[in-house]
Amino acid sequence: MEQLQLLLSNRILWPGIIAWLIAQILKALIYAAVYKTFKLERLFGDGGMPSAHSATVTSMAAATAIIYGLDSFQFAITAMLAIIVMHDACGVRLETGKQAKILNLLMDMSKTDGHWPVFSEEHLKEFVGHTPLQVAGGFLLGLVVGTVMALL
Repeated sequence: MEQLQLLLSNRILWPGIIAWLIAQILKALIYAAVYKTFKLERLFGDGGMPSAHSATVTSMAAATAIIYGLDSFQFAITAMLAIIVMHDACGVRLETGKQAKILNLLMDMSKTDGHWPVFSEEHLKEFVGHTPLQVAGGFLLGLVVGTVMALL
């Protein structure tokens, strides 16, 4: 029971959870506003504005900076994790989404063109990465959530 209380009182974990939740809700609402349709999958899916990955790791790094200090090993770990996650989100994962879009197009063409082999695979997920603007949006959201929660 004591371990559960320690987990529930973790001042670094909670900003990450709250930032992720806010980002996912915002992502679904922004998608609905732009595309004029609500998709439940956007509440849990990857990609979109703002980046929930960026919001999560940034909020944890911000809270860590305030609670433990900029010179702490805890901040060094969370800051480096945040940098890696955000770099990956708008690098490798963004390119993966672009490739998925092209591969899905090729698979669709294979079903209508007799010259192509027919692919039986399901469509690949195209929303897996983030644009730099989406990562920046997640960063700003995480910075606010992490700072506010650490100061409470």
